Amino acid sequence: MAAEFNVITHAIQQAVAPVFLLAGIGGILNVLTGRLARIIDRSRSLHQRLEHATDERAPAIREELQTLTRRGRVVHRAIGFSTGSALLVCVVIATLFINAVMGWHSGTPVAVLFILAMAFLIASLTGFLREIQLATRVMLNGP
Repeated sequence: MAAEFNVITHAIQQAVAPVFLLAGIGGILNVLTGRLARIIDRSRSLHQRLEHATDERAPAIREELQTLTRRGRVVHRAIGFSTGSALLVCVVIATLFINAVMGWHSGTPVAVLFILAMAFLIASLTGFLREIQLATRVMLNGP
């Protein structure tokens, strides 16, 4: 009984670091979904303005809508990669726990899963950076 308790305790200790990573990814997802919500709100506002726009103002509104569409697609992909990363981290945590409890020694699959999770996170953060660049370009160039 004490040996099983020690194994479970050790498994939980191994899973703590990936859990902190999971919390960080959750924070990134929160930021990304907030940005997507702002993009959607701005797009709705512009669509309403476009309905009542004069011929001279309509092209500028359409151009901004195109930029918002690009930004939305980039954020959407970044959210997908972050979610994929979080899911992979969850699988890493489950695998570590199962390995400890069942006595398996499958370090290679855990390493591969972790590397994939990091690759997904890198792709997500790259998308986040790209969206920031698109938003900043619009801000610097003016409406």
